[in-house]
Amino acid sequence: MAKRFGGQFSPKGAPQEGSQAEATFTAATVDPVGARANLMFLPAVALLFTAVFNGALALVLGLAGAGTLCLGAWLLRGGLQAEAAYRDRKAARRPALPRKILAALLAGGGIALGALSHDNGLIAAVLYGVAVTGLHLAAFGIDPLSDKGMEGIDTFQQDRVARVVDEADAHLKAMTDALLRIGDRQINERMAAFQSAARKLIRTVEEDPRDLTAARKYLGVYLLGARDATAKFVDFYAQNQRTQTRDDYLSLLDDLQRNFAARHEKLLLDDHSDLTVEIDVLRDRLDREGVRLD
Repeated sequence: MAKRFGGQFSPKGAPQEGSQAEATFTAATVDPVGARANLMFLPAVALLFTAVFNGALALVLGLAGAGTLCLGAWLLRGGLQAEAAYRDRKAARRPALPRKILAALLAGGGIALGALSHDNGLIAAVLYGVAVTGLHLAAFGIDPLSDKGMEGIDTFQQDRVARVVDEADAHLKAMTDALLRIGDRQINERMAAFQSAARKLIRTVEEDPRDLTAARKYLGVYLLGARDATAKFVDFYAQNQRTQTRDDYLSLLDDLQRNFAARHEKLLLDDHSDLTVEIDVLRDRLDREGVRLD
């Protein structure tokens, strides 16, 4: 069978092991915004240009409509990102601000102002606004309106987890941004593999906040240290291009990936052990009550 070339002098280095290659692929994400959401800025530009030549009142209404449309398009981007994060997690709260619904209302309001700037009557402007609002909701949908997987979870503990997770995500993003300065493909792939292991640990803690105590050092101290080490490596390597420095940093990423993966596996085993104990206790209780389980 065909096999991808790789070796010591290959630009990508030696071929990756299956688990690491799989982790790198798993770390790939798709931008939830997409081209169609970005196109929502175009009506604002078109309205602005067409309103310039229609008098002072039309200009003011056109500027107001263009600003409203831009604000709606910006809220739509945020709403799509929040919805993607909501769907990616097994336990999540609904977005605090329904951005997609507000974006639809703003799109309708912006088009209504644009219609008024072109000497359409009030009734026609309202009809245009209602039609655009409905089409916007049909195209992009509405925001999640209920919590998911939050039954029986302590909200105070969940807030603690959310703060730790936000800090961990910020550290991971800072590492990715720092490595953009050197543009090394192999280092970027190793970083993606490490971040895949880190995000698995993050998702496990999100789904069961009781695991926060066992994983807090990894999501706080270790990620902070990895972020600082990445920043120092980029500063040094960008100037000297020393091979030994690069190898040491790759070795650090490998160690971090193994440690985070091991902690994730241990949390899963502990959760399974807790479940087994609870089942045994329940089974004994049912036996005392005279209920037999085959």
